[in-house]
Amino acid sequence: VSTQSTGNNNNNFFFLIKIKNYPAIKKKKITKITKMADVNFESEKLFEKLKNAEPFFLLAGPCVVESREHALFMSQELKKICERQGIPLVYKSSFDKANRTSGASFRGPGLEEGLRILKEVKETTGLPIITDIHETHQAAQVAEVVDILQIPAFLCRQTDLVEAAAKTGKILNIKKGQFASANVMVKAAEKARASGNPRVLLCERGSMFGYEDLIVDPRNLVRMRKGGWTVVQDVTHSVQQPGSNVTSSGGLREFVPTIARMAAAVGVDGFFFEVHNNPDQALSDGPNNWPLDEFEALLIELKAICAASKGYQKQFRSDSNLY
Repeated sequence: VSTQSTGNNNNNFFFLIKIKNYPAIKKKKITKITKMADVNFESEKLFEKLKNAEPFFLLAGPCVVESREHALFMSQELKKICERQGIPLVYKSSFDKANRTSGASFRGPGLEEGLRILKEVKETTGLPIITDIHETHQAAQVAEVVDILQIPAFLCRQTDLVEAAAKTGKILNIKKGQFASANVMVKAAEKARASGNPRVLLCERGSMFGYEDLIVDPRNLVRMRKGGWTVVQDVTHSVQQPGSNVTSSGGLREFVPTIARMAAAVGVDGFFFEVHNNPDQALSDGPNNWPLDEFEALLIELKAICAASKGYQKQFRSDSNLY
């Protein structure tokens, strides 16, 4: 078997395989090579679509998979909204919330059932899917279903986890730890690139301000662009108040538009929203979930801000110091 790779600087590889009379070579090895080439091709295609989205793309959905019926309902409703607004959507939901404040809190349906539901959402709606992983052994199995693997904020510095996710060939969304600087996030992205996968989203989600509050430093959005990284603003987690409800995290939902407007003005490639049709009854992160019936109106406003702002352009001489 001989392999030949062609591609561009984005590591978009295509493999040309010639099979000769080598009986010792097993067919499954060839299949593995061609399958990885297919993953790289499809991931690169989605990544380019997201990077080039105008004015932005969305990662949106409920915090956690609550049920099959709820996941199908939310994905279909969000798809309708985004189609009307012309915004590329990746459906987001977690199969397991492994970092809940209390062990008594709802974590989700678990790996097997959660992936089954997310696969059905993908097949029913045609939407790409993003979900988070917490352990290295989950990466390959989850990558069989989803299009983007998310590294949780608390785990953004875990080298083994980032490398395992990167080696699947899928896009990574690395959440910025509440304790991490923009430079730490650039280093996390470089770990993925060194593992052969440069398809990385860097996601701002606030920094700790005392014990039970977060603030968002808009300078991080600019600093994470260094090296040409694709930047996302997680709006809803940025208004979280970690652990403030004793057994769960609280949140200041009323400030979701404030954070979103700021990011639209500064300039980002994408937005992350946790959206729910009844946030006060959500099984996870309800206080900072944005209501489904108010989501489209907020998106319309954000599109207008993006159109008016020059935040993502090098407009002034001093801007050159930022890139």
